[in-house]
Amino acid sequence: MIRLFINGLAASAGGGLTYLRNAVPHLARRADVETTVLLGTDLRKEFGEFQNISFLDFQGANGAFRRFSCEQTDLPGLVRDSGAQVLISAGNFALWRSPVPQILLSRNSLYTSGDFMRDVRARGDYAMWADTLAKGWVARRSIYRANVTVAPSAAFAAELSQWSGRKVVAIHHGFDPDAFTNDATPLPSQTAALLKDGENALRLLFVSHYNYYRNFETLFRAIPLLKKRLQVKQVKLYLTCQLKSLSNPGTYRAESAAALVKELRANNEIVELGSIPYRSLHHVYRACQIYVTPAYAESFAHPLIEAMSSGLPVVASDLPVHREICADAGIYFDKFSPEALADRIAQVQESPGLAERLSHSGLRRASAFSWSDHVTRLVTLAKTIVVPESKVAESVG
Repeated sequence: MIRLFINGLAASAGGGLTYLRNAVPHLARRADVETTVLLGTDLRKEFGEFQNISFLDFQGANGAFRRFSCEQTDLPGLVRDSGAQVLISAGNFALWRSPVPQILLSRNSLYTSGDFMRDVRARGDYAMWADTLAKGWVARRSIYRANVTVAPSAAFAAELSQWSGRKVVAIHHGFDPDAFTNDATPLPSQTAALLKDGENALRLLFVSHYNYYRNFETLFRAIPLLKKRLQVKQVKLYLTCQLKSLSNPGTYRAESAAALVKELRANNEIVELGSIPYRSLHHVYRACQIYVTPAYAESFAHPLIEAMSSGLPVVASDLPVHREICADAGIYFDKFSPEALADRIAQVQESPGLAERLSHSGLRRASAFSWSDHVTRLVTLAKTIVVPESKVAESVG
């Protein structure tokens, strides 16, 4: 039996939230593990009761740096009180003085992305530029503080290793197709109507809240080019967000993206579905025909696996992470080229054989990702660094 402590305070949206939603139930099924999970009070409401899992609520300060400060003060005592033998820090930042060996889960590719830093400077968002530099310094020092750092892909592990000078272990995140599709509750009528309105069009899907690094603008610029290439064919690009700053996590400013849509006269082609609950996403995937992602920074990209599992051909920006995750189930384009993106989408649309091959390859590729396998590898790793209880008692004493 091994006792783990997961610090999940940083999970509020995106990949961190997806991680906890999937990893925690699989940890609960293991008879050889007892886990304490620390969550923010709002997120705790999403989880029920699990065997072998204890939850702690935390009403700490908002904001990454204030939360980090509170963690450094309060977390060591919580870890000791839980009896944990290994701490898993799930939010890029480590505990500076952990009372037990520590595994750091690092998944934020912005700290190592030159493209992101150039982008925020070009947008004049110097507050975000400075914030990212500061957080990047903490994230790099965190790799030095952890016993082991784990990245969700081999490509990102190599990037982190080069950035930090430390060895980083790659353990793929997983996917559970049954859990992803088991909620049969239909979509809200308004969302269903928007999807039905495009049933005679070429239906593209991009799953993300609005941010800079997912490179929405390149995708938007590709739509008029695609319409011209396909001539009479209608196009609908469905987004799972609103192009309004306050409707998205973080401080990303969406007004320029919304203005670009109007400038391109693409209001009818670009459809803002708004945020879709995770349990309902499978309905949206199945209502669409091609999944697209123009992201220029990524560490894993869960929606790619969701799309492949739903049978959608994938058109993705040419990143090492995207090629690692999709392999031959995707076709790729220069990440900042709307022309190349439009050409790739048209290529899939105009070649039913290619679309079918990508779909079949995607179904096979998606089956290679397993949350059960991920948790098994993580627990095995934890067991290799656990300190015997006698040693822990000596260090505390």
